[in-house]
Amino acid sequence: MWRGIDPDLLHAELRVLKDHGLTMTRSFLYWPDAMPEPDRLDGEVLRRFETFLDLHTELGMQTVPTFIVGHMSGENWDPSWRAGRDLYADTWMVARQAWFAREVTRRFAEHPAVAGWLISNEMPIYGGAGQSAIVSSWAELMVQAVRAGGGTQPVSIGDGAWGIEVTGKDNGFSVRGLAQITDFVGPHVYPMETDVVRQHLKAAFICELASVGQRPVVLEEFGLTTDFASDENAAHYYRQVLHLTLLAGATGWIGWNNTDFDNLVEQDPYRHHPFELHFGLTRVDGSAKPQLLEMRDFAAVLEAVDLAGCQRRAAQTALVVPVYLETAEPLTVEEAERTYVFRCLEQAYLACREADMPPGMARERDGIADGYRLYLVPSVKALTAPTWLRLRDLARSGATIYASYGAGEVEFQRGPWWTASEEIFGVLHRLIYGLNDPVEEDVVELRFEQDLGPIDAGDVLRFRAAGGVNARTRMPVETVGAEVIARDQAGRVALTRHRLGKGAAILSAYPIEYFAAARGNANPDDSPRLYAALADVAGVERPVTVDDPAVLVDALVHESGRELVWLVSESAEERLVTPQLQDAATLVPLGGGDPVAEVRLPAYGVQVFELRPADHTVRVMTDGKA
Repeated sequence: MWRGIDPDLLHAELRVLKDHGLTMTRSFLYWPDAMPEPDRLDGEVLRRFETFLDLHTELGMQTVPTFIVGHMSGENWDPSWRAGRDLYADTWMVARQAWFAREVTRRFAEHPAVAGWLISNEMPIYGGAGQSAIVSSWAELMVQAVRAGGGTQPVSIGDGAWGIEVTGKDNGFSVRGLAQITDFVGPHVYPMETDVVRQHLKAAFICELASVGQRPVVLEEFGLTTDFASDENAAHYYRQVLHLTLLAGATGWIGWNNTDFDNLVEQDPYRHHPFELHFGLTRVDGSAKPQLLEMRDFAAVLEAVDLAGCQRRAAQTALVVPVYLETAEPLTVEEAERTYVFRCLEQAYLACREADMPPGMARERDGIADGYRLYLVPSVKALTAPTWLRLRDLARSGATIYASYGAGEVEFQRGPWWTASEEIFGVLHRLIYGLNDPVEEDVVELRFEQDLGPIDAGDVLRFRAAGGVNARTRMPVETVGAEVIARDQAGRVALTRHRLGKGAAILSAYPIEYFAAARGNANPDDSPRLYAALADVAGVERPVTVDDPAVLVDALVHESGRELVWLVSESAEERLVTPQLQDAATLVPLGGGDPVAEVRLPAYGVQVFELRPADHTVRVMTDGKA
């Protein structure tokens, strides 16, 4: 792009974005052109980039320049002088990258169009995985180079937040470690799924995990090529990702990318990755694609709710994240063990969302915090011994603990890495060493013998069994203090409750979350009914709920006391739902109007309301407390 630009075309392209509510872009300083020699920047390239910045200022927009590119759209792009040197560990090569970042920052740090800086684009693809200590040192030097060049704006790495704390795969780019030297975390998410609910909520779940760094989360790259999706379905995807990641804590969104490239079919990488031609928010003639209209509508919602003044409602449910997801514990199998943890956690997250109780993330590595009413440990093979005892103590103090058994997907040390099971759950397992208890039924039925919240004795929940030979298994148990809540269709104990002090520990002998995670088109299943019952037993407050698990409910709270409620449909068909409200509250359309008793949602539709208490008093938020 920087070999020759057309300012009028750039102005027109930015004008289209501006007219549709967008406020910023992300821009790449293509490294081979900007730095053609190891000690020289191309002045003409930088002058063209300055023209690009000036056009942003003229339109009241900003951009985030990205330095080490590096990688883009299915190809890596080296400056000719790199000569295969290691990007992280070769000190000369690191110095040249730092010099590039410092000198470019020095030139543009004061420009009003610069909103922030990104060191790279998907560096794990370009530079490869590396040792965490070396990668973090490289990243720290790059950030220091930006600061040395006078850059005071927020800075991040541009690595995609694909580190072990989020994905379970160690590429050296630790989200925790990099958060110590950067100002925000930027996930890049392009899911390929077999279940529409997982597809729509994947980016939200990633944003939840990426918050481990205690930094603002910007969905730094997301989108789709319309070679892979129809216009209608592209719009659905954008709508879902935007709203659901907002509700998962994201505070910025950068769609990939501006425009289609039908006029660049002979140019790499579009020649060999032709689907990359059509990721645009606009067509090559500048007309808006449906995705851009969704960005426009989303921007209008953000303005209407005053996002800067909003915060999430404090979660009363915690999803326990095992330490095995993010640390290389001795003799654990990365691909199998950590992938298993990720998938089970994700499925539990979906069930929480479908039960209208968005969870917080309680990371075992950080110590399981108190203050939650319900702790979920889904299809778990392993927690460390102290954590089991911590959960016991939380139950004694009044919390409800739920755990479902999981044996893991690998043969190595197959079985529960648990402790104090009899004390916590009031059961004895009847496992045989070296063997598992396979689930041979196609559908597992939980037949309730007692009421559990809104689930009545006599009700039946059904779960399709799935998964590999190691994980498609159950835990045979007998009770020694626990009460049986439900049995399976063969009369075996399936769900128990053990009262501990002021609270209780509830055990599922079946890995119901894993069953759903291991198959396509699984959601929604009956797990939201079980989770809603657990919420009721634990006293989890859910101010607005709907009976339909295909409609998700969540809220943000404004500093003025206004509560904003989202209803998000995960159905391909129109849905008519009746929200159930606590304390005689009412729902009013965003922007005003009469209270609504029913809400009609089109396919994959989203509606936003204001929740008004019966007395119409305004609750002012101070330091996160009413």
